[in-house]
Amino acid sequence: MSPEPHRKTRPMSRHRLHPLLILAMALFLALAGTLTAATKPAHAATGPAYVMGYFTESPNGLGSDYGLHLAVSTDGLQWTPLNQNNPVVTPTLGTGGLRDPFILRKQDGTFIVMATDLKGTDWSRQSQSIHVWESTDLRTFTNYHLLKLHSMATHSWAPEAYWDASRGQYGIIYSSVNSSGHNVIMVDYTTDFQTASGPQVFFDPGYDTIDGDLAVGVNGVNYLYFKNNSQGKLLGAKSTSLNPGSFTTFTSGISHGGTEAPIVVKSQTSNTWYLWGDTYTPNGVFYAWQTTDLSAGTWTPVDQRQYTQPLNSKHGTIQPITGTEYDNLVAHYGKPGWNRLKSYNFPDRYVRHADFVGRIDPYPFDPYTDSEWKLVPGLADSAGVSFQSVSFPTRYLRHANFQLELDVNDGTTTFAQDATFYRTAGLADSTWTSFRSYNYPTRYIRHSNYVLRIDPISTATDKSDATFSVGY
Repeated sequence: MSPEPHRKTRPMSRHRLHPLLILAMALFLALAGTLTAATKPAHAATGPAYVMGYFTESPNGLGSDYGLHLAVSTDGLQWTPLNQNNPVVTPTLGTGGLRDPFILRKQDGTFIVMATDLKGTDWSRQSQSIHVWESTDLRTFTNYHLLKLHSMATHSWAPEAYWDASRGQYGIIYSSVNSSGHNVIMVDYTTDFQTASGPQVFFDPGYDTIDGDLAVGVNGVNYLYFKNNSQGKLLGAKSTSLNPGSFTTFTSGISHGGTEAPIVVKSQTSNTWYLWGDTYTPNGVFYAWQTTDLSAGTWTPVDQRQYTQPLNSKHGTIQPITGTEYDNLVAHYGKPGWNRLKSYNFPDRYVRHADFVGRIDPYPFDPYTDSEWKLVPGLADSAGVSFQSVSFPTRYLRHANFQLELDVNDGTTTFAQDATFYRTAGLADSTWTSFRSYNYPTRYIRHSNYVLRIDPISTATDKSDATFSVGY
């Protein structure tokens, strides 16, 4: 069919300022500490930011990698993987792999990275040591070594560290089986992360307990979140000291399916605290809860529209960083060369191709690259976009009989037009994105029974079906 008429909008004209005036304005704003996002590089943070460390696993193992991965965020909710979601450093000692990384900013402002010494899921491996790196900027990693925490015939899982001002030492907490016969949270003390004092029981509620995460010194109280390993739920304990044995449980169980690996982190711009949990049913899905009163121990689920975890991420750690540190990390590692598209009304589902048909499916899945797209200049109009598959680079999403398929670009005008779309403000939410067909400009990409097609949009449901988040 011949394309229906469509209109193109022209960008608004902009007046040019004299270069010396621009420089003077920038210097003034920099001195005032108020340099705006408009004058920063495109990747720049507008204020405080966050870094996440993690390893990766996917359902069939295609995305599994047991090195340290990093992602960054400007709000602590939407995450951008660095280094194309490849590891930034990989262990060479012990098992040659890591799980459960943790990033600590030390008292001197530099970083310590620790992790479980385990490659894969052979839980019978019993490593008494953990991986340790030092870093000034999370771009270079030095003094890599194994740190032995104990001599028991058991493991050292999910290490985390904190500063204990009363001792003038760092505490390293981790999960191990002691004489009780079940996992407890142990603690070793260190000043240099080269040697450790030897294990003490830090917390034992009387049942199998792993994955401890601390929030220290919050209005004079310390909070420990952990996994009840028997029930697959997260619980919180608290104490006015950091002494071993001083914590008592004060919350009910928090979970979404089987949940582990709690991360407690405070927003740098509000009084909101977030609790992240990593599920193992289904595998590797992060869920988030929030509260403005950590002492209450009650958490409200965060709408999944508000957050997006890094692709294939497992058992993460979140550390606040500065805007400058964010900029330096992005400049060093780069953002992904691909995007993922999340559904607005089914935010657990992402746009992918399966058997060369466009659809939305629940995350996670393999091949995970079926959900990765290069949004390239439109084949029929560079002002639009076309969706090039990462899995099949010669193929693009195009409509045929109004359904979206992944087809090889045959170089024809018809194919180029069928595979070109214009980005617009989201029809259900203007902060999201909708995609209007180039050659059927009254139709938009939407999902129907989870299959993608182009349709005219009229109802509220239609608008929700046609709205997506373009992220990573």
